Amino acid sequence: MAFKLLKHRWQKITLIVVGGLLVLTLIIALFANSYFAPKLADKIKVEVLKGSDSLYRIDIGNTDLHILRGTATLYDIKLSVDSSVYNLKKKQGDAPNNLYELQVKRLVVSHMQLLRMYFKKELNIGRITLNAPDVVISYHPNQPDTAGKKDKRTLWQKLSKTLKLVNVGEIYLNDVKLKYKNYSGPKVATSEFRELNLKATDLLIDSATQKDTSRFLFCKNVSTELLNYSSKSANGLYSFKVKSVKLSTQTSKLTVKGINLQPAEHVKFFNTVKADRFTLRIDSAAINNFDYINYQKSQEMDASKITLNHGFFEVYSNYNGKLQTTDRLVTFPNWAMRYAFKARAKVDTLDLKRFEFVYRQLNKTPMKTGVVVFNNINGRFLNLTNKKEALQKNNIATANVSSYFMGKGKLDLNFKFNLDDADYKYHYTGHLGPMSITDANQPMMALSMVRATSGRVKSLDFDISSTQKTSTGTVTLLYNNLQVDVLRKDFTKRGLISTLANTFILKHDNPDDGKTEPRKAKVAFIRPANFPFFKTVWQTILVGLKACAGVGKAEEEKFNKQNAEDAKKEQEDLLKDAKKRKEKEDEKFKEALKKKREG
Repeated sequence: MAFKLLKHRWQKITLIVVGGLLVLTLIIALFANSYFAPKLADKIKVEVLKGSDSLYRIDIGNTDLHILRGTATLYDIKLSVDSSVYNLKKKQGDAPNNLYELQVKRLVVSHMQLLRMYFKKELNIGRITLNAPDVVISYHPNQPDTAGKKDKRTLWQKLSKTLKLVNVGEIYLNDVKLKYKNYSGPKVATSEFRELNLKATDLLIDSATQKDTSRFLFCKNVSTELLNYSSKSANGLYSFKVKSVKLSTQTSKLTVKGINLQPAEHVKFFNTVKADRFTLRIDSAAINNFDYINYQKSQEMDASKITLNHGFFEVYSNYNGKLQTTDRLVTFPNWAMRYAFKARAKVDTLDLKRFEFVYRQLNKTPMKTGVVVFNNINGRFLNLTNKKEALQKNNIATANVSSYFMGKGKLDLNFKFNLDDADYKYHYTGHLGPMSITDANQPMMALSMVRATSGRVKSLDFDISSTQKTSTGTVTLLYNNLQVDVLRKDFTKRGLISTLANTFILKHDNPDDGKTEPRKAKVAFIRPANFPFFKTVWQTILVGLKACAGVGKAEEEKFNKQNAEDAKKEQEDLLKDAKKRKEKEDEKFKEALKKKREG
């Protein structure tokens, strides 16, 4: 049959011509492949040098080029920094903050229009794929992001003489091994990441996109995903895990899932270090309008909103901990915002949703651990910043938090912090709703050696103004039928002392039977230097709680009917009492410190 098809002379001639053309095309393609392959590698090297102003160089092992298929495979690629050029730029004040190094065994380029690049100087590529590359990013704080550059040409202007356009449809980096080195501190901080994937779409470098701020690295979108990240602290007492981290430059949204900071078992932990023990779990965190460009340039953290969903945070006070001899002003939120964050930051809104906070402390007298729990915490924090230009517009950070104390009484708190005041002023108010006092017996028994046998809180309200040294304000505790037992080490009742406390010291109701005006306590507290922030807040409120319950001074009708002179005198008396309490605390601290040193 085949011979019959070729029985005509014109058919044979046609077959010979077509076959010859195919052979000629293959010969030309093979020649072009062998000719253009090294040309392509050389072209890439030249453009990298030009585009980076000689800062980077790229080495390529072998290149396989298939013109007919429009594919190229590059082997043993290494992108490195020319240290001599970098040092020269550093001396000239023109060195970049971030340096990049790359090693990859195999890079595949597909759907490449080589003839268009050769004749029209337009580089069009469908896809670039890098599998298992090793990437090293180094951050050096060489210059602020506002520093002027000597060469103000755009990347397109640098490349335009050899390439009029560069367009890549998709770029894939799969299973990346990334090492990040931060040289901004006294020691190099190194982080390593595996299972990192990156996809970039529509990379376009031309005259229209050279200054397009909506693109990141000239790409319409860059999405990154980090899976199953884990690390351990240097001392091995903490393990940190994250299930996934995703960033989209198009939406400027960073999403983190499965955050878990897990400490070692508490006996091992407290026998190893003197610090408190922390546990943290967060189901998910979302950062909206994250300024990733500013972060990449200068490590600044700017975001419109951060949302933390469904979390658990526990603090276990170290019973072997050392006595703090330094001023604990460093624990104040407005101090921390100013000095603890090394990077400049501005977060407009931080939302907490469905959190639980647990505080544990061992009382060595009965050898029992008290546990204070706040359930279902929801909160909103506004204007968290340490940027001077932002503080000039608004220097007040606010926090509005609601929770359930011991899972029973609804507690609403409102804080205001002055972020640039020399005295670290802050103000807070709070309201606790109805609950049984016996619901708080677990921490009361373990930490205070007192057990409530009956009693119900109707409400607790406080309004306190503070500086780093003094706190003054009012506390009102409304309750009824308060009865307590004073306990021994084994939690058995101390009968005589309990009877005396219930009969002569405690007031069982507020307001008292037959009276309509409740007792209110004016409070003053002078902070001992070794008292941290939350202990200061609690001790200030505690002064008022004791006064309302009869252990101290509280006023009824007189509270709202004082003239200015009487109020001033009372304030002076309160501060005198507060000074005495502070002196007692200082003496207790000195004794404890002496015993610690002797022991």
